[in-house]
Amino acid sequence: PKYPKMSAAAADPVDYKALLPPHWLEEVKGWVRDDVPSIDIGGLVVGDSPKEAHLWMKSPGVVAGVPFFDAVFEFLGCTVEWRVQEGDSIDPSQTPGGKVLAAVVTGPARKLLLGERTALNTLSRASGVATAAAKAVSVARSHNWHGYVAGTRKTTPGFRIVEKYALLVGGAATHRLDLSNMVMLKDNHIWSAGSITKAVQHAKTAAGFTSKIEVEARTPEEAIEAASAGADIVMLDNMAPEVLKESAAALKAAFPHLTVEASGGITLETMPEYFSPNVDVISRGSLTQGYGCIDFSLKILQQQKP
Repeated sequence: PKYPKMSAAAADPVDYKALLPPHWLEEVKGWVRDDVPSIDIGGLVVGDSPKEAHLWMKSPGVVAGVPFFDAVFEFLGCTVEWRVQEGDSIDPSQTPGGKVLAAVVTGPARKLLLGERTALNTLSRASGVATAAAKAVSVARSHNWHGYVAGTRKTTPGFRIVEKYALLVGGAATHRLDLSNMVMLKDNHIWSAGSITKAVQHAKTAAGFTSKIEVEARTPEEAIEAASAGADIVMLDNMAPEVLKESAAALKAAFPHLTVEASGGITLETMPEYFSPNVDVISRGSLTQGYGCIDFSLKILQQQKP
C-alpha cells in the first residue's frame, strides 16, 4: 500500500501477538459483553444485512493493537482486511482528505456497530502508547544513547496487557509486567522492613536465583547501600540529572554488572539530560499513564458494492 510514513518504530517488525497469554481472547470478549450487557436497540434499527466499513486513521502515529481489533470482530463473526501493518508509523496529514485507509471490515451491520466502539477504543489507545514509546526511543537513538526506554507498572486496570503490548510495538521495553514478574523494593517496602539492606535480605529468601531484585534509591548513599546488599537493579529515582549521572558512574565503578535505571519526572524534553553510558534504563510512567489517543473512525459505506 502507498501511504506516507514517519520513521519506523522498528527496523524488523516482530509478531508480538505470539507473546499474548491464553486468556487474552477471553478479555476481549469481556470488553464486548461489557458494552452490551442487555439489549441493543440500535442493532435492531440496522439489522443483519451485510455491510462493508472502512477504518480510517486520521492522526499521525504508530499503528498498534491489531490483534485486539481483529479479535473483537472475529468474536462477532466479521472479517478484517488490513491495509496497514502493526508497527507502521503513518502521517495521514500528508494525504488528500487527511486520512489513511487502515482496514476494511465486513459483516452484518448490527455486528459491525456492536464491535465498533470497543475495537476503536482499543486500537486508538494501543496506538497512542506505541506512538509515545516510539517518540521516546527516537529521542534516545538520535542522541546515540542505546539503553532501554521502558514503561512502568502505571497501567490501566484491566487494560495492562494492551498497554504493555503496545510498548513493545513502539520499540520500548515493558519493564516488569506485574508484581509476580520481578521484585521491586520501593520506599514503602524499605520503611516497612526497616532498611534497604533488610528489605533486600528478606526478598532474597524467596526470590532465589530466578527473580531479579530492584531497589528504588532516592540518594546516592541509598543506591550504594542497595547495590552492596545484593540488588540486581538500582533505580535512581527523582534525582537531578547531574547528581544521577555521578551516582550512576560511582555504581558502575564499584559494581560493573549492576543495572542502573533512571526514573522519576523524566519527560520527552528532559530525557537527553539523563543519557549516560552508565545508565542502562530510563523508565517513564507517562508512556502508559499520560499518552494521547490516535484518532481512528469506522464508517459503513453508504453505497455498498453490488
